[in-house]
Amino acid sequence: MNPPHLSLLSQIDSPEDLRRLDLAGLSALATELRGFLVESVSQTGGHLAASLGTVELTIALHYVFNTPYDRLVWDVGHQSYGHKILTGRREAMSTIRKRGGIAGFPKRDESPYDSFGVGHSSTSISAALGMALAARHSGEARKSVAIIGDGAMTAGMAFEALNHAGHIKPDLLVVLNDNDMSISENVGALSNYLARILSSKPYTSVRSGSKSLLEHLPPPMLEFARRAEEHVKGMVTPGTLFEELGFHYFGPVDGHDLPTLVKTLRNLRVQTGPRLLHVATRKGKGYAPAERNPTGYHGVSVFDPKTGVSQKTPTRGPSYSDIFGDWLCDMAALDSRLLAITPAMIEGSGMVRFQREYPERCLDVGIAEQHAVTLAAGMACEGAKPVMAIYSTFLQRAYDQLIHDVALQNLPVVFAIDRAGLVGADGPTHAGAFDLSYLRCIPNMVIMAPANEDECRQMLYTAYRHDGPAAVRYPRGHGPGSKPQHDMIALALGKAERLRQGNSVCLLNFGALLGRCRTVADSLDAGLVNMRFVKPLDESLLRELAAEYDLLVTVEENVIAGGAGSGVVEFLQSQGLNTPVLNLGLPDRFVEHGDHGQLLAECDLDVDGITRRIRERMS
Repeated sequence: MNPPHLSLLSQIDSPEDLRRLDLAGLSALATELRGFLVESVSQTGGHLAASLGTVELTIALHYVFNTPYDRLVWDVGHQSYGHKILTGRREAMSTIRKRGGIAGFPKRDESPYDSFGVGHSSTSISAALGMALAARHSGEARKSVAIIGDGAMTAGMAFEALNHAGHIKPDLLVVLNDNDMSISENVGALSNYLARILSSKPYTSVRSGSKSLLEHLPPPMLEFARRAEEHVKGMVTPGTLFEELGFHYFGPVDGHDLPTLVKTLRNLRVQTGPRLLHVATRKGKGYAPAERNPTGYHGVSVFDPKTGVSQKTPTRGPSYSDIFGDWLCDMAALDSRLLAITPAMIEGSGMVRFQREYPERCLDVGIAEQHAVTLAAGMACEGAKPVMAIYSTFLQRAYDQLIHDVALQNLPVVFAIDRAGLVGADGPTHAGAFDLSYLRCIPNMVIMAPANEDECRQMLYTAYRHDGPAAVRYPRGHGPGSKPQHDMIALALGKAERLRQGNSVCLLNFGALLGRCRTVADSLDAGLVNMRFVKPLDESLLRELAAEYDLLVTVEENVIAGGAGSGVVEFLQSQGLNTPVLNLGLPDRFVEHGDHGQLLAECDLDVDGITRRIRERMS
């Protein structure tokens, strides 16, 4: 039996069911959908505030457009929970982000309504443009719609797509969801411009006054007045930018006014050419705790829906992100040359305290990873000491800049790489599975992987002292509980740490799996080395180990292909040393979302898996 408060939503198994409702029914459905979102996410955790802000927009889009024939492309995907619920996945929401359950982001193989898989930002316009061009090429009358948040519009890729679309004039609708926020508050001139215009009296006056004026002018003067109005509006409306890029601009419209949204989208659906609809929404709309703190309710753990209070089990000790944030403040107090950069991840990277204490030295560049890396390179050229705080998966987006602008010029930029390895519920779009592989092949790079919290702090200091590019990669969440020492001591470059002597087998650990490796080594009476450095490797120690042991086992939370273990094999072969090596790491496939411990077990990176793989190799 369906709950009485979901009398409409319980009947919606597809957008076809949705389209049978009248406008009054849509408004009632929006209320039910918003309530269901809060109840559902309170039990599973996930992305809440962004989806609450797009309830009416999601309903209106599926109501007007013939999905899935017409393509809706959601940017990033944080705001797509309502879309999932309305497209046949309501009952599966209890499994979201869990192993074997539905993903937290749109995913093509999960539903025909997920026209494009996402997780990273600013891809929607390019993808929807590609779909529009393919439809035009095949003679299909299909519509393509990109829904992009104002935060994602700060990335260069979005403007590359706008520029291209404005030139070739496809049948494309871009919906700009303007809520003054992406994850945290937006930064940049464009965001400030949109916010200023929406709240300005001149904008309201021009819109209402020009309509009244034009209604009473004779036809000969109407065209002149229309042109004059466009010039005047161009000085105060955000449409100027998009009009100059070749788009017909409409809005802003209230993103929570369903009748207006439906009417506007119906009008835009029958038009052709590149159009941009500017929609103003409120992140966290309809749930008071999320409205008061949209950043805090962007991504949530399990919470009490009545109070909004998190039920997350308290953790002891600081996370790796906290370790970085504290080190950053301590280092800034010692060296006035330090400048910190992040691409829109102040909270996630642990930089809130630094931003508060050193606001002039904290640079949030928005979702612009390429710009962030080259910005750091420019700073380093002038004697500053830039520290780049970035997730592993997002650094991939600035690979060209990393090579050409930093490493090629051997500039002293510190890369503090968060979320290295598997990230659990966020899944493969956010996993830091490749950084050791894509960094290791770049000349001049120094790469470190800490095994605990104190080692992370000391490695950050080591990277800062190094006169060249250096990266410290650390996982999401908490370490084993090694209290960071206040004093900072630079490690000797490329020197590993022997922790245990053993017989026949020696484990070479790279990074955060040291505790598991220690348990395995104890059970097998194996040797154990905390390698610390992925590049440069401790070559003298590797020669010794190759002579002492029958089997070397490398362990890393990175793909095996091209990773730290590959570096060990390459070195031994270059020296003519034939000691067998077993490389353990992430497999050659994308590891799906789920509990972090479960995922490690699936990849044979838990204690049982490592032990079994070694026994199989030895036998």
